[in-house]
Amino acid sequence: MVRVSSLLVLLAALVLAAVPARAQQNGFDLAGPVLALTVTRGDVELPIGAVPSLLPGDRLRVEADFPEHQSARYLMIVVFLRGATNPPPKDWFYAAETWRKKKNRLDLKVPDGAEQAVVLLAPETGGGFDSVRDAVRGRPGVFVRAAQDLHQASLDRARLDAFVTAIGRIGEATPQRLAEAAPVLANALRIKLKAECLSRPRGLQAACLTQDRDNLVLQAQRGSTLAETLTGTPVDLAYRIAATPEGGGGYFSPYIGLARDLARLFGAFRSPQYQYLPALSLARSAQMQLLLNAAPSFQSPRSVLVAALPPIGPASRPLWRAAGPAPVCLGKPDLALPLDDAPLLYATDYARDLAVQLTGPDGKARSLPVLADVEKGGVRLAGGVPEDLGAVSNAVLQGRWGFDGFTGPRLPVQRDAAGAWHAEPDAGVVVGRDHPLVLRGGAAFCVSQLVLRDAKGVTRPLTFKITGQDEISTTLPLGDARPGKMGITIARFGTAAPETLELAARLEASRIDRFVLHAGDREGVLEGARLDQVAGLDLGGVRFAPGALSRGEKGDRLVLAADAEPLTGPGEATIRLQDGRTVRLAVKIAEPRPAAALLSRAASGAAAPGALPLTLPDGLLPADATIAFSFKIARGSLARSDHVEIATMSGGATGRLGFADGALQRVAGDVIVARFDPRALLGPGVAGQLRFRLVQDGVAGNWQPLATLVRLPVLTGVTCTELCDLHGRDLFLLSAVSTTADFAKATSVPLGFVGDSLRLPRLAGKMLFVRLHDSGDAVVGVTLGEAESPARQAGGE
Repeated sequence: MVRVSSLLVLLAALVLAAVPARAQQNGFDLAGPVLALTVTRGDVELPIGAVPSLLPGDRLRVEADFPEHQSARYLMIVVFLRGATNPPPKDWFYAAETWRKKKNRLDLKVPDGAEQAVVLLAPETGGGFDSVRDAVRGRPGVFVRAAQDLHQASLDRARLDAFVTAIGRIGEATPQRLAEAAPVLANALRIKLKAECLSRPRGLQAACLTQDRDNLVLQAQRGSTLAETLTGTPVDLAYRIAATPEGGGGYFSPYIGLARDLARLFGAFRSPQYQYLPALSLARSAQMQLLLNAAPSFQSPRSVLVAALPPIGPASRPLWRAAGPAPVCLGKPDLALPLDDAPLLYATDYARDLAVQLTGPDGKARSLPVLADVEKGGVRLAGGVPEDLGAVSNAVLQGRWGFDGFTGPRLPVQRDAAGAWHAEPDAGVVVGRDHPLVLRGGAAFCVSQLVLRDAKGVTRPLTFKITGQDEISTTLPLGDARPGKMGITIARFGTAAPETLELAARLEASRIDRFVLHAGDREGVLEGARLDQVAGLDLGGVRFAPGALSRGEKGDRLVLAADAEPLTGPGEATIRLQDGRTVRLAVKIAEPRPAAALLSRAASGAAAPGALPLTLPDGLLPADATIAFSFKIARGSLARSDHVEIATMSGGATGRLGFADGALQRVAGDVIVARFDPRALLGPGVAGQLRFRLVQDGVAGNWQPLATLVRLPVLTGVTCTELCDLHGRDLFLLSAVSTTADFAKATSVPLGFVGDSLRLPRLAGKMLFVRLHDSGDAVVGVTLGEAESPARQAGGE
């Protein structure tokens, strides 16, 4: 079962101390009274839903919005607090008789020195005002603490309600969008997603995602809680912490470690006349709906409802950030500017008058209104992109947060003007082979299509890759092309007209520099220019066929493979060209390349605490361990100045192991042991097949397979009822889980899964079997502890 949010746990603890056990509930789902509130600061009046915090001098209008048939008479009391150890003066208490139309409203001014405000609704009994006032003044710290935590819990409940509402809206209108939209909504509102719901039939996904909504875990915001920041660890400092102003405008959790103390203190107010019942307050526009998790009592002891008003103090500036460094093209349809850490943007009405200020290369600024869009996880332009909008180099989100204006964050956007693109290093291209081309200068993320027009006027679309914010790379298929004038048409998103770059296609003169062949090798490298015209090479009666062709700064390099063992001494080669010509070239056979035979390999490192042991098949090694392997030099030698190179099969980073740094140790004359940390040597994300080779006097040997590195999840246990749940972290590294080694009824793990548990069938034994994304079909065994075995579980049911 998903754990309840820490905030709601705290409030549940309050209710345990305030109401009888039979009346307790887990969720705040009982609709309580509705209050109408407005706040005026200077000449500006805002509804309570748009006010994140109050300031001394603010004018409040508070009115009970009860139905005409309301029979219970409530005394509405608003009190301002000034700290846990400083009881508020008697004139900071204001009362209204809600059952009298002319006395149903309070017009208040926030006094200087106030730090928190609460509203209390007490059943009218005669003398209730004095009783409540004495209780608050007697122990102000409890109400200070309640004001802080109830306000924060109300914000978390608003995020939860926004998620449920959006899921319901999408599920009813376009259920096929739920699988894509639900993760975006969960991330935007910081709600833990039930990933298993997305694998259900489309018509059942919305109900699954929103059922038992009080058990949807509200994720903690980034960073430590304010209590931990102040004290190092949550401790019994209720009054001192309660006196501290709130921080973060909804970005810090309440002081979870003090829940038990607060429940005890709050419960101490139970008397023959009154008991105190906490209430969440959900503010939309000018109305504040109170939500209760227990039915109020109108018999002694009667229930006094306690709800928090916004905290008193300067409102914290929104801490939103652009979601990712990749720019967004302003010409794209359905444009959205993604934001991170902005749950209250979607869950409250605090943000208003939002706009993005766009700045062009000339420094001129233009402001466009935007709207918050939780389904897109950011903001979108309210009226689309104006047709006359020119190039844009910078964008800043601006608006008002309550009464205060804010500027930021900067949002990475792009829009260029016509004529920005040019070819690098020039517009000359070579025909007769595929020609790599780099275009630079424009807005790379705004390019929607590239089309090549050859010298005959024939057009074909090109694939391209964004290699920089102002750079795209493509390959021109010019193997059968003729020299002449060519062009590339660059199409852009939006209404911008396509742009055409003219290219000059020409032949490249052939040039043969040298043929490098090491003794014992059956492959050599021919160096020169325009080597794509080489049909083959003959040396001493052995034919070499062309292989991979690459182009470097000094020209072409063509790999040639022999059909038999080549000569071991010098000779003269005949190079055959495709047009029938031949070229003579003197060849000198180089010294043999160094080679080695792998002897053994192993990994060492401490397992994560509490993790279940994993059994890796031969050839798989964990990426977070220290790798050791030994080899015997089969050809050549390895001096102290030589080294071993390690690289991935995909051609990424290459690391070097040497004797000087202790990574290589000689055991005997020709046996060497190597040791290295893959992540330190090749980068933190290294995974996949590894290879190694010896480098002697600058001559590199052939690559040889070493092992396959795999990233491992931390599996902490299995719990079972009718079905089983596998618990752990980094479960996205798994591709499938099975209770049997043949994977006959395997459970597939969705790509990008970020949950901490997976639902599995009932266990068949004391082993689980998993497959990893990094290792293909290789099977990794998971040994279950005694607590996870089927027999032990059956005995506990």
